[in-house]
Amino acid sequence: MQHDFWHDKWQTNNIGFHQDQPHPLLTQHLQSLSLSSNARIFVPLCGKSLDLAWLIKQGYHVVGIDLSPIAIQALIIDLGLSFKEIQSGELTHYQHPQIELFVGDFFQLTAQQLGDVDAVYDRAALIALPPQMRSQYTQHLLDITKQAPQLLISLEYDQNLLQGPPFSVPEHELTEHYATHYQIKLLETMTENLKGKVIAHENVWSLSKSPQID
Repeated sequence: MQHDFWHDKWQTNNIGFHQDQPHPLLTQHLQSLSLSSNARIFVPLCGKSLDLAWLIKQGYHVVGIDLSPIAIQALIIDLGLSFKEIQSGELTHYQHPQIELFVGDFFQLTAQQLGDVDAVYDRAALIALPPQMRSQYTQHLLDITKQAPQLLISLEYDQNLLQGPPFSVPEHELTEHYATHYQIKLLETMTENLKGKVIAHENVWSLSKSPQID
């Protein structure tokens, strides 16, 4: 991953991608995954997102990972919970009965460390990565989550007009990464003025497991 780039973003508080409220596309569309009330949800590249607190309040168990210790420490403070800290391989692991947080490289996280999850909420992971890293990311995510269903938020805009991140990830690329494993359904599109520079379409997708063919 681009370690120096993201560490610098957090150290300089250059985190325009952070929102000060739960994402409305999450609160409106998580139900599309038909999860049980105590489902375990993985949030890759979670930052200090308030979405995690919202998920906890709904009764879900949450697992998050982020490269930045600054982001995770800020999240821990915001949550107001007491965590047990352990070292797990190359990752720092913060444990609480309802939420677990890892600090370190997403690509170092193993299926054993993550444990079983019922769903993935990808709000800011795929779109945070440049094109050359997205295939590696999606494959690793599929491997460690055993192809758990996803609620995924993407952006589409003219990449020539704005340098990411967040990056534009068009529908055909989602299909390339995920169509073999999931049924992909567009749930809603919102239009925004991204960073005040370009009109972007923010899409929320349901990725449900494709039915097995005997």
